[in-house]
Amino acid sequence: MKTLVIAGGTDGIGKALAELCLRRGDRVVVIGRDPGKGRGFLDAARAAGAAERAFSVTADLSLLAETSRAADEIRAALPSIDALVLCARHYRSRRTETAEGYEENFALFYLSRRLLGQELAGHLARAAHPVVVNVAGPGAGLELVQWDDLQLRHGYHGGAALGQGGKLNDLLGVSYAEEHGPAGIRYVLIHPGVTATGFAGAYDSATLDHIRSMQRHAKPVEEALPPIVVAIDTPPSEPLSAYVEGRRISVGTQGFDPEAARRLSRLTDRMLARN
Repeated sequence: MKTLVIAGGTDGIGKALAELCLRRGDRVVVIGRDPGKGRGFLDAARAAGAAERAFSVTADLSLLAETSRAADEIRAALPSIDALVLCARHYRSRRTETAEGYEENFALFYLSRRLLGQELAGHLARAAHPVVVNVAGPGAGLELVQWDDLQLRHGYHGGAALGQGGKLNDLLGVSYAEEHGPAGIRYVLIHPGVTATGFAGAYDSATLDHIRSMQRHAKPVEEALPPIVVAIDTPPSEPLSAYVEGRRISVGTQGFDPEAARRLSRLTDRMLARN
C-alpha cells in the first residue's frame, strides 16, 4: 500500500487518480478548495469500505497560508508519503490577485507546488521510493518566462499565464531535484495531453468557445492516468525526468537550464520575503 497526497484531488485528473488509487488499496489524501467535493470523496470511500484509507484536506492552494496549513495537517496525520501529485490549477481570462497579493495563476500553479514540495520533503524522504509528480506541461522554451514581470502585471493573458506557469514548473523540477535528489526523492514532470476534465476557470466568451471545442475532442480522463501511475509505482532512477503523453523527453536541453532554475528560485525567495 502506498500513501499518496494529491493536490487538486477533488476534480479532473486528480480526482480520477485518487479514485483509482483508492480502489487498488492505497492510502489517499486529496487537497481541494471545495469542502463539499472533499466530503463526496470521503462518502464514496466509506461506501466502498475504504474509509480508513481516505482523507480530505480543504484548502485554497492559491493562498500560501492555506497551503502551509494543509501541509501541517498532512504531516500530523501521516508518518511518511510515497508520492506527492500536483494537479491543481485554475484558468482566469482576467488578471486576479489573491488576498495575499499574488497573481492567482502564479500563486496556485507555481507557488503552491513549490511550497508543498518543500514542506512535505521530510515525509517523502522517509518513504522507500518517494516521488513528486508534477502534472504541468514540460518541454517549452525559456522564452515563455517574463523574468521582469513574473506576475504578468503588464499585458496579462490567461493562456500566457498558464504557459509561463508550466515553464516555471519545469524550472521548479530542476531546483527540487538538485536539492532533494540526493535524499532519494525523484521529481517527474508530466504533460498528459489535452484531457476532458472540467477545465476549471473563469473564461471570457471567446476563450469559453475554444474550451468547449477542446472538450469535445479531448481524451477521456482515464487515458491520462497511466503515465502518472507508472511514475508513482516505479519512479525513474534519475532525480529529474519529464514525459509528454507517455513519451520521455530530455531534461538536458536549454529549457531545463540549471542556472535559470536557480535564478527563478532566488527571485521567488525575494518575492516571498517582501510579502
